[in-house]
Amino acid sequence: MEMGFSFILQSMLLGVGLAMDAFSVSLANGLNEPNMRAPKMCGIAGVFAFFQALMPMIGWFIVSRAVHIFSVLEKYIPWIALALLAFIGGKMLYEGIKNRNSPAEKPAVGFWGLMVQGVATSIDALSVGFTIEQYDFVTALVCALIIAAVTFIICMIGLVLGRKVGTKLAWKASILGGVILIGIGIEIFISGIL
Repeated sequence: MEMGFSFILQSMLLGVGLAMDAFSVSLANGLNEPNMRAPKMCGIAGVFAFFQALMPMIGWFIVSRAVHIFSVLEKYIPWIALALLAFIGGKMLYEGIKNRNSPAEKPAVGFWGLMVQGVATSIDALSVGFTIEQYDFVTALVCALIIAAVTFIICMIGLVLGRKVGTKLAWKASILGGVILIGIGIEIFISGIL
């Protein structure tokens, strides 16, 4: 796959969609520790970015090896991508609407708490690796790094906003992330079918 404007835009949108859970947690972390210093904020955003890059690469590796063995599954990749992203996006939409009037919990921002947050907010990114199976290793890595960069920026914004305004935006972020992931799933499905 060629790394043109469309690829970069799609990777950035994947990053935005996937980062919404991490954004919500960053808001809560900022609220929980309003005097957090810049190095800790960078560390938190870096952990989220790392896991958001790692999970798609793990998913890509699993599927790229499995699809080469079972090439008959190749024609089902657009259907699988649509189903996975629609499920994850729908779940985010549901949680965002359900939680729009509830205050977010204050999570721990210690090292192990942060590791748990990083894994928990990036599990959905594993399925993105299933949807980018057609990429070669370098292209998949660049996609994952773009997702990580977008996640880092969004989490830094979340931490700063959390320190200032709290978690009132968390449910809106979840809804926006869900809509973006569903849209990307539809785009992958249509381009895969055509």
